[in-house]
Amino acid sequence: MIVETIIIVIYTISLLLIFMYAIAQLNLLFNYLTSKRKKTDCESFDFSNPDEIPFITIQLPVYNEMYVMERLLDNISKIDYPHDKLEIQVLDDSTDETVETTRKHIEALSVNGLDIKHITRTDRSGFKAGALKEGLKIAKGEYIAIFDADFLPKENWLKRTIPYFKDKTIGVVQTRWSHINRNYSILTKIQAFALDAHFTLEQVGRNSKGHFINFNGTAGVWRKTCIIDAGNWEGDTLTEDLDLSYRAQLKNWKFKYLEDVETPAELPVVISAARSQQFRWNKGGAENFKKMFWRVIKSKNIPFKTKVHGLLHLLNSTMFLNILIVAVLSIPMLYIKNQYEHLKPYFYVMSFFVLSTVIFFICYWIMYKRMYGAGIKNFISYIGMFFVFFTIAMGFSLHNSIAVLEGHFGKKSEFVRTPKFNISTIKDSWKTNKYLKKTISLHVVFEGLLMLYFAFGMYSAFIVGNQGGDFGLFPFHLMLFLGFGYVFIQSITSKV
Repeated sequence: MIVETIIIVIYTISLLLIFMYAIAQLNLLFNYLTSKRKKTDCESFDFSNPDEIPFITIQLPVYNEMYVMERLLDNISKIDYPHDKLEIQVLDDSTDETVETTRKHIEALSVNGLDIKHITRTDRSGFKAGALKEGLKIAKGEYIAIFDADFLPKENWLKRTIPYFKDKTIGVVQTRWSHINRNYSILTKIQAFALDAHFTLEQVGRNSKGHFINFNGTAGVWRKTCIIDAGNWEGDTLTEDLDLSYRAQLKNWKFKYLEDVETPAELPVVISAARSQQFRWNKGGAENFKKMFWRVIKSKNIPFKTKVHGLLHLLNSTMFLNILIVAVLSIPMLYIKNQYEHLKPYFYVMSFFVLSTVIFFICYWIMYKRMYGAGIKNFISYIGMFFVFFTIAMGFSLHNSIAVLEGHFGKKSEFVRTPKFNISTIKDSWKTNKYLKKTISLHVVFEGLLMLYFAFGMYSAFIVGNQGGDFGLFPFHLMLFLGFGYVFIQSITSKV
């Protein structure tokens, strides 16, 4: 009974942590809904007065971006802002032929009076953080706008974001990502679904109550003095954006999130690219929890509730570990439930935690409804999308849990950037992308084994107990089987 007790304790703790996270999401939903009732205006710089127009530096950190580099440069060159108040830094760490093609393209753009510089380094120390820090040394702008290679800001983007810096306490203005290839595949649809929740429910929910949010690494603007005051960019975590965001807010800088300003970008269309992005984000989140935990706890200038939300925010990625634990232990729990009659009351109590899924369902529906509208047709579409999203998210739980554990235990790894594709329609193909890795990770093998494990879980539903089986966990095991099956099969076939 000792082994069974350990399993029950670990399973219960993981369920409780997931439930706490769900309650925090519910609180963010209330914050989000109340924020919609408020009308906020801001002072603005007088753009008709040349003396008041602030100088802006746009930084474009890039690395081997053959497929999107030309599109990026052409798009940025069309930004509507006085040329004498704007400089563009192309922070190019590339190691392939794009260094030369980018240089030529920049030379052609500069002929028309655009202040655009091609900045290269002899090494990639600090990766993206190192490139941003290097560019900052010579940046002329009071404000630093940053865009990754796959982002396509609209022409009026600066004029919609810079006015908020009239408030001297604002250190960062972050805009909402939108998705130019949302409907390319199931993979892009579920990524868009998850990111939409982050960029509506979470960012607005936290920002509206003064809780900490994060600069998302791109599609935002920093006040240069804020970057310096917070200690500048550091490359000791894989999510340098989250790191600097927390250091800045601990220094009392305010962040402004603009839900109504969209910045279109490309989602990864192949699962290996999504895997590398997920790994970096989740490992970086765990690294930042380890780095920032005590700083947040000990800070004397932030409210208790902000500390709680901050810690839960930093622990976001660790939820995948709890999901994996609950998933793996659910099959032994099925047998324990049917072996020990006296534990039946415990399992009745545990069924309460299905409420976590209900909370997530409600929170995501509010987000979905605000973006696509209500009505029975949209609601039915949402139900399908919600369960497909949850199914595939659970399929990523092993991969993301390994990233989280590496982050918490301090295992260092290189910054692996997400390959870009320049794909927006179903007719476009990714198969010739030279940056895709052709090797299969050992993680994929274990995902295949977990697919079989949860097939056994479904089979177990028919054979446990004395009254014709126990099907309470069957839907959960079916979703896990499909989720790990999808991730496994997609990972195998994308290498072919």
